[in-house]
Amino acid sequence: MACVERCRCCAESRRHSSILYNILRSEERAAWPAGQGPRRGQASRGCPCGSRRRVALRSPQVACKAASAVLVKTLRFVQNVPCFQELPLDEQLLLVRSCWAPLLVLGLAQERVHFETVESAEPSMLQRILTTRRQDEQTPPRGPAPGRPHHGPGGPHLPSAGEIQAIKGFLAKCWSLDISTKEYAYLKGTVLFNPDLPGLQCTQYIEGLQREAQQALNEHVRLIHRGDEARFAKLNVVLSLLRSVNANVIAELFFRPIIGAVNMDDMLLEMLCAKL
Repeated sequence: MACVERCRCCAESRRHSSILYNILRSEERAAWPAGQGPRRGQASRGCPCGSRRRVALRSPQVACKAASAVLVKTLRFVQNVPCFQELPLDEQLLLVRSCWAPLLVLGLAQERVHFETVESAEPSMLQRILTTRRQDEQTPPRGPAPGRPHHGPGGPHLPSAGEIQAIKGFLAKCWSLDISTKEYAYLKGTVLFNPDLPGLQCTQYIEGLQREAQQALNEHVRLIHRGDEARFAKLNVVLSLLRSVNANVIAELFFRPIIGAVNMDDMLLEMLCAKL
């Protein structure tokens, strides 16, 4: 989901990464006439392609609440699949841990969840050094406040604009296909029953379940969309796009603002064992 090609500015930043260079560049930018910025093709801050900028949710309360509701619905769907319940608990947990993020993104598409992001103002290297040193000198060591996440010296790793754009592109693709409820269910079944995960014991059984989900999707498409011979291939493109979904990006974007540093695996185990 990140930039495929590294921009020239990234190589330039490696050659000129000193604090002094950054200060001089800041003074040079401040000297530009009012209303004028860098020449066309140059970014005013960060990578010119823009995809490496760090972003955060514009309305985290609304978006995180919607994503949490989708996660609950997703795990409820998984729990209600009879074949899934027949698997041992450790196999169930392994499957859910590996596919919860793609399933969640499918759920966001099905529920037509919209969200907006804003560029996050990241402090400069000099500001970080001075702030950290001042805090170390003035503040005695103590643990994080109750209910507040402890991000460590590097802070939370915010998603990049490119990663968010990829998620939005996937949602737009699903919406353009006007995927039905049954099609979403078969897609989720294909994603859930992944026989290629290391550590699985019931690989042949799970592979059979995935094959059945694909066959059911194909039969449904042929029955309902007889005039659209390419629809099944388009839905398989949707599945291929899901492979690039990064679970860490989803967790940082939708869940860290509300659960802080809580481990997602622990939360999934608790939700999986609960009656949702």
